[in-house]
Amino acid sequence: MCQAWVDEFHKRLAAIPNGTQVIDPGLAQAGTELFVALAEDAEQQVLLCTDLHAGNVLAAQREPWLVIDPKPYLGDPCYDVLQHLLNCEQRLADDPAGLAQRMADLLDLDGNRVRRWLFARCVIEGVDDPPLQAVAAALVPS
Repeated sequence: MCQAWVDEFHKRLAAIPNGTQVIDPGLAQAGTELFVALAEDAEQQVLLCTDLHAGNVLAAQREPWLVIDPKPYLGDPCYDVLQHLLNCEQRLADDPAGLAQRMADLLDLDGNRVRRWLFARCVIEGVDDPPLQAVAAALVPS
């Protein structure tokens, strides 16, 4: 999963027309390196949905809720919350670190690790997306 995301990032970066606002090169390097490092040093590997967000959770009859459209991978449980965070655009823009920590607390995950994953994913997704670039810049790991 990890290398495919990084390869896609580089492909998208190369395809951006001249004059388009693109992500800062230093931010891009830090984010892609962290993305790879986080995937490699996860303490545990679990089955991830990777596309879990409100639009993919439906009311159901056999159980109260049904999750649809999974894109399963094995990986770090701290990664799996990212799609939901990315879909909370206004809250993400207003307080990315706070939103990451609140979600981590709700799920009993490492808040720092969720925040670092969020930074890396915003870099990957934010190649030509200024709002996600701003989120990434606000989350730069120290």
